[in-house]
Amino acid sequence: MPRPAAASPVTRIPRSGIRTLMELALRDPDAIHLEIGEPDVAPPAHVVDAVAAAARDGRTGYTSSLGLDALRAAAADRVTRTHGRVTTADEVVVTHGAMHGLAMAMATLLAPGDEILFPDPGFPNWEMAAVAASAVARRYPTHAAAGFVPDPDEVEACVTPRTRAIVVSSPNNPTGAVYPDAVVAALVDVARRHDLWLLSDECYEAITFDAPHASPLAHDTDGRVLGFFSLSKTYAMTGWRAGYVVVPDPHVVDALGHLAEATVACPSTTGQVGALAALTGPQDAVADAVASYRERRDAACALLRRRGVRHVEPDGAFYLMVDVGEADTDAFARRLLARRGVAVAPGSTFGEHAAGLVRVSLAAPRDLLLTGLERLADEVVGAGGAGVVGRAVAAAR
Repeated sequence: MPRPAAASPVTRIPRSGIRTLMELALRDPDAIHLEIGEPDVAPPAHVVDAVAAAARDGRTGYTSSLGLDALRAAAADRVTRTHGRVTTADEVVVTHGAMHGLAMAMATLLAPGDEILFPDPGFPNWEMAAVAASAVARRYPTHAAAGFVPDPDEVEACVTPRTRAIVVSSPNNPTGAVYPDAVVAALVDVARRHDLWLLSDECYEAITFDAPHASPLAHDTDGRVLGFFSLSKTYAMTGWRAGYVVVPDPHVVDALGHLAEATVACPSTTGQVGALAALTGPQDAVADAVASYRERRDAACALLRRRGVRHVEPDGAFYLMVDVGEADTDAFARRLLARRGVAVAPGSTFGEHAAGLVRVSLAAPRDLLLTGLERLADEVVGAGGAGVVGRAVAAAR
C-alpha cells in the first residue's frame, strides 16, 4: 500500500496539544471542557434566520473564490470604522475562518526555508501552517511578568537574514494579552526596518476588558501588514468557518484567490451569508457576550486567588493562564482529566514560555468553569504545586 511521501512537509506538522486533550476528554461524557475555545452561546438569531432564508431560496451555490462582493464590502467597512485604516472591498479576501487565511498567506508569502516568527506562548496552529508551507517556525518571547505583552526589542533580536514574516496576535491566544498601541506601532516599525511581512491575527478583536484593541493595520504605511479576522469567537460561529483577510497588496489578493481556487474553490456560501448578517446586523449579542466573559474572568480569578493558585489575569480574549506548579503540563493535564474529569490545554503546546502553565477557556458555562477550577485547584494544592514553578506569575494585575 502506498504511504505518504517521507519528504512531504505534512509529515512534519506537529500535533496540537489542545486537540489531543479534547479527543481524550470526548471519551468521558461527564468531562468538564475547559480546553477548547468554544463559546457557550448560540449565534445571534438574525444570523441563523438569514442563513435559513438563503437555504430555502436556493442561494447555496458557488461564489467567487475571493468571496461575496457584499461581504467583502461589509468587512472593509467594519475595518475602516473600527481599526483606523481606510479599507476597500478589493482589499478583502473571504476565507474559511482566520486560520485558513493565515495558512494560505504563509503558503503564498513564504518560500521553503524562509523563517517566520511567532509569539511564545502562541497558538500552535500557526506553526503547523508554517511547517506545511515548508517554512521555518521560530519563536519570540513574551513573559508572564509583563502580562505576556512582547518587548519589540526582544522581537527584533530574533530577526535573522532568513526571516520573512512576523505573526502578531492581540488579543492573544492563549494568554489573553492585549498589546498597547505603542507596542503595536513599534512591532510594525520592526517589520518595516527589516522589510518583513507582518501577519496580524485579530480573531479576538471584539473581546477586550481593560484595554482597547489596537490593530497593526492602523500603523501600516507601505502595505506590509495583513489583518486576519474571524466570525468564530465574536459571533459564536466556530463551525460556520467564516473569516476574512485584509490585504493591501493587489498581487497578494490575486495569489490568495488562485490558491483558494486550487484548494477549496470558494468559501462556504452559507458561512458567508451568516457572516454578512453578523457584520451588518445588531451587535447586542456581542456586547452581552463580552460582559459575560468579563464577569467569568473576574469570578475565575477571585476563585484562584482564594485557593492560592497563581495565574495571569487576561485583558482580552477568553482564556486564563494558570500556574499548576509542574513543568510537565501535558502530564498534569492528562492526570487532571483522569482523576478529576476536567480538561485543560497544556502549556507545552503553546511554547517554552508557557512552561508550568495551563490554558483555561472562560467561554465554558459559568457553573462548569468554576467547578472545573475548584477541581484544578484541588489537584494543584493537593500536589503541593501552587506557585512553585518559580516564574513571576501574579495573582492579579
